Amino acid sequence: MTGIGTSTDPGVDLVALAGAPDGAAAEAARILRSCVHCGLCLPACPTYLLLGDERDSPRGRIQLMGEMFRRPGPPLAATVRHLDRCLSCLSCATACPSGVDYGRLIDRARAHIFRTYRRPAMERLARGLIAWATPRPARLAPALALARRAAPLQRLLPRRLRPFIAMAAARPPAAAPTAETGAGAKGMKVALLAGCAQQVLAPQVEAAALRLLARLGCRVRIVGGCCGALHLHMGDGGRAAAACRANLAAFQAGGGFDVIVASASACAGQLKGYGELLAGDHSWHRQAQQAASRARDLCELLGELLAAPPPKAPAPAAPAGAPAIASHLPCSLQHGQRLGALPGHLLRQAGFDVREPAEGHICCGAAGAYSLLQPALAEKLRRRKLAHIRATGAGAVAAANVGCMAQLARAPDLAVLHPVELLDWASGGPRPVALGQAGANG
Repeated sequence: MTGIGTSTDPGVDLVALAGAPDGAAAEAARILRSCVHCGLCLPACPTYLLLGDERDSPRGRIQLMGEMFRRPGPPLAATVRHLDRCLSCLSCATACPSGVDYGRLIDRARAHIFRTYRRPAMERLARGLIAWATPRPARLAPALALARRAAPLQRLLPRRLRPFIAMAAARPPAAAPTAETGAGAKGMKVALLAGCAQQVLAPQVEAAALRLLARLGCRVRIVGGCCGALHLHMGDGGRAAAACRANLAAFQAGGGFDVIVASASACAGQLKGYGELLAGDHSWHRQAQQAASRARDLCELLGELLAAPPPKAPAPAAPAGAPAIASHLPCSLQHGQRLGALPGHLLRQAGFDVREPAEGHICCGAAGAYSLLQPALAEKLRRRKLAHIRATGAGAVAAANVGCMAQLARAPDLAVLHPVELLDWASGGPRPVALGQAGANG
């Protein structure tokens, strides 16, 4: 194990930190001081498990962030490297007995790096390409189509571009779902966030959500676009806030909704944080808070609807011959929203044979753009996760986040799908595409 080689004193010089270039320095100081350096987060950290370097652990990164904020000027390249390796999985926050708000702290640190640090040219190119294409389906779809055609030549391409090729090959485009359903229903009015990458990589998820929510009596409309999480976790708070405001305007234009739901757990977590994201924007803050209070993860909303008496529709029942399902818990669901048990509960309730892989709290390596920016570490985590999934003997994997689906779908021996696809199938919808078309169910 490699140590950070500096003091473990949890105290932070508030005066020095308040003079740092980051406008959120006082808040960062409060979070930094809440860490007592107990080390209980270390076994929960994926990069520490892989690398054994305390600078790649939450405790080590917290100390590096404190030093970075106190240091005038741009951060050291070594500090940036260790902070870039953080997945923002928040497994450490779940393990922390002191309630350290690590997620907010790492977001502040990345914003500081974004403003003050000039990255090498290839890193700027990779990040710029991700920020340009991924949040916009009209750009991502042709980019992935081009990458798919270039797949045989990927060994000749820069290593930074190879994860794009793998992602393109794993998920050929599918037909987009209908934009609105259940218009004649009198039940809950639901805004289903359109998102961005999922529109291109897995539009069947939205189609299944529309069908199932309509059966449960909801009036559903697909609304908005990118939630802003990708930009936020790359340090670009300005673009993240712009995406937030664009979605708030879309929700308002839709005439108001009882619930705002996202089928990707990372997007749902971002929606729930809109009030904090726009806390300094007086013209949008109240609207952002209202939207955040109505935000639900799709699994969360389905749990509420299926539990509410009287039932709006017959309870889902697993079709005969359904495979055993390994329940993969996205970090944004279990650590970010603390809803980790919900997908497995919903699937078991419907009669599926659900199996829990070992190390369920450890990230699969997707983590938004992480698999593209840190491909070597992401691949090690992917293989570790797949080994645990295969050990369950399940023939399919349910994952409630499109990033996890894309990360795991490169395994040819496993069907990877969203829980809503299974629940839709169990309540009369078509057999999920990932399971094949034989024996389609209505």
